[in-house]
Amino acid sequence: MKAYIRSAVCISPQKTFNSEGFLDEILRYNGTRLTVIEPDYKDYIDPKLARRMSSIIKRGVAAAKKCLEGTGIEAPDAIIAGTAFGCMEDTITFLTRMVEMNEEMLPPTAFIQSTHNTVAAQIALALQCHGYNNTFVHKGISFESSLFDALMLLDEKEAHNIIVGGTEEMVDVSFKVLSRLGLYRRQPVSNLDLLKAEAKGTMGGEGSAFFLVTDQASNDNLAELTAIKTYYQPENIGQTIVDFLEENKLTTSGIDLIITGRNGDIKNDAVYHQVNSDLFKDNALASYKHLCGEYPVASSFALWLAANMLKRQEIPQAVIERGSKERELKRILIYNHYQNKYHALMLVSAV
Repeated sequence: MKAYIRSAVCISPQKTFNSEGFLDEILRYNGTRLTVIEPDYKDYIDPKLARRMSSIIKRGVAAAKKCLEGTGIEAPDAIIAGTAFGCMEDTITFLTRMVEMNEEMLPPTAFIQSTHNTVAAQIALALQCHGYNNTFVHKGISFESSLFDALMLLDEKEAHNIIVGGTEEMVDVSFKVLSRLGLYRRQPVSNLDLLKAEAKGTMGGEGSAFFLVTDQASNDNLAELTAIKTYYQPENIGQTIVDFLEENKLTTSGIDLIITGRNGDIKNDAVYHQVNSDLFKDNALASYKHLCGEYPVASSFALWLAANMLKRQEIPQAVIERGSKERELKRILIYNHYQNKYHALMLVSAV
């Protein structure tokens, strides 16, 4: 059974939501954290409802609604989301009020909207979708788990058009906590220089990327989601990738572009350097986390990137690490890991 990406929408620190171009105007940030460019939500959400929504909910609803634009589909058969931290803004608001109000007379809205499945639920309400609704909270492979679920639904003919996405928000409190754990840089750096000057830590990020995944072949489809697999602390990632390609009757020479999750952290990137030198030394290479930052579902940005590359047959100059931008693209391999524990491979092909 084949699965296709019919549409892809991304809200990120770059101009990816309503821009007609394809990463042709790259924004430079100086600091230790990247924040998304919030779109004009009134085109997608009733302002009265938006007032009670946190940023991550508004991003999810807007991205999901935009996924359906021009497809002729009013409501999907299922909605699946992946997130590691969930609605942090509402969680922190609720906990803060609980302390400030001595656990008495607490307004319930922040608590109700603090659960991880709030984004998928609000999308369903906005689209009047009464079908399957699920949220995966699987740390660094939350987005990949949501894709797995979507592919199984398509394979079992339980659904034909599925909204699936990954979403994460970064708030001040969570950023400070993760910085203390050593995930992010202590000294400011330009995001465009992030991968050139590797050091301890990377830049924090956030974003929401949603996709309409379908089993219906169409000239309007962006790409085919050929295969996906996740691993927890693999002993030999090089052999793991070779095995993955063999399962799909491919070798490294059959990959036109590999997109890796390099993020400028010297320890994190060591794995990618090894893979690139051992397996893909002759392949074109791209990176993306200097554009969106590091967060558990950042691979959703990479899938948005790959799907658009295959449809447009164009590699944005900003992501090229090695190789020519003028090349035919048939197959793209996305390899990402989160803290060298949660590893994921996605194979995306042209339609």
